[in-house]
Amino acid sequence: MSHPLLRHRGLYAVTDGPRADLLEAARAALLGGARVVQYRDKTSDATRRLDEARALAQLCAEFEVPLIINDDVELACASDAAGVHLGEGDLGIAEARGRLDANAVIGASCYDSLQRARDAAAAGADYLAFGAFFPSPTKPDARRAMLQLLREARALGKPLVAIGGITPDNGGPLIQAGVDLIAAISSVFDSPDIRAAAQRFTDLFNSLSIQR
Repeated sequence: MSHPLLRHRGLYAVTDGPRADLLEAARAALLGGARVVQYRDKTSDATRRLDEARALAQLCAEFEVPLIINDDVELACASDAAGVHLGEGDLGIAEARGRLDANAVIGASCYDSLQRARDAAAAGADYLAFGAFFPSPTKPDARRAMLQLLREARALGKPLVAIGGITPDNGGPLIQAGVDLIAAISSVFDSPDIRAAAQRFTDLFNSLSIQR
């Protein structure tokens, strides 16, 4: 069964901080229909990151959309975010679950590995993220994932997230392969009209809606 906060399919908007207009940018993505927002900021400014994460958590609550914190379990706890996204080298899923609220969302990066996805699902991950599916400006050296991986991962019974160079122009086959959420950074937050960019993803999901 899917986590109740992940019941909607659509855009998973990943912020590209630090940026001065973070809240305005996130609001624009939410107005465009983002179903999940992730706070991703790799800097070491703990005070600013906590302030921003708390503000984003409040903003997302207005839209009834979960805020996920990239990599940082302690920040997720301190900011009242809905959950955390874990990659290679981060805290394990079981340990993260022990530190977070029992209802927290925990997502796992599975890259191009079905076995990693199996392990993450068995450990209690709430969603499984695969990619990169296309060349990514954020992670140009990221390993590449294939569409068949999504089809095979559906058997694990968890919501699937695709990431890596995805735009409204190339995302259709991913949705048709069964992905639940498309994670996007630059194709949303580098746009001169963030709301319109997010809306294009929303419209893409609506146009390719499939029976689950």
